[in-house]
Amino acid sequence: MTAWPPLPRPGLVRLNQLCLAVVFLTRLPLGRLLPPRAMPLAPAMWAFPLAGAVVGVIAALPLMADGPPLVQAALSLALSVWLTGALHEDALADFADAAGGRTVQDRLRIMRDSHLGAYGTMALICISALRIAALSVVGPAALIASAAGGRTAAVVAARMLPAVRRDGLGHGAGRPGLATTGAAVGLACLILLPTGTDGPVAAMAAIIVLFLIIRQARCWIGGQTGDVLGAASVCCETAMLLVFAWLT
Repeated sequence: MTAWPPLPRPGLVRLNQLCLAVVFLTRLPLGRLLPPRAMPLAPAMWAFPLAGAVVGVIAALPLMADGPPLVQAALSLALSVWLTGALHEDALADFADAAGGRTVQDRLRIMRDSHLGAYGTMALICISALRIAALSVVGPAALIASAAGGRTAAVVAARMLPAVRRDGLGHGAGRPGLATTGAAVGLACLILLPTGTDGPVAAMAAIIVLFLIIRQARCWIGGQTGDVLGAASVCCETAMLLVFAWLT
């Protein structure tokens, strides 16, 4: 009789999912730690806030050093962009460029085009300026919480919006389940705790921005793509940073 292979322990599965989330969202060389078989991304989305927190911790290092605040902020942003391979910034630029389309198919074509348009250029300039301004004021805890909150926004958007393409990142990632989404939100709330009473206000700002992006994505293309998820992430992270800076 052929013996069935032992089932993986739940703890090992969670660890693999965390590793997958970090590998997917960052350039950290942890791919060798993943199992040889392909793993679905949607069940691992509960770990997106933790992966965001990892990015936030590393990007916060320049904020802990002595130096001019604007230089510290610019270095922090540069480190964050390098760690993520500009994944979310590229998505934001593509989503913003879709504003130039007249039909759903036209907007989807623009979002897939590798060329950067005027809307995308201005979106990147504005979002970078706002992030640097906020990072020159806030502390590491606010940055870590905002990075985790931004990645959680992508999970919620993936849950609330259907994929509009039969290929691409949005479709390939899959739709996270309710429990997975709830776990991601719960982790984001825990990471938000060290920010004190400013945390709920920042979270509310992220929720408002996420609602606006979801509504715009429904209006423009009827659902989500990887660009929509990335845009939601970076916009919600920026909204939280701005609130933390405003309340400092």
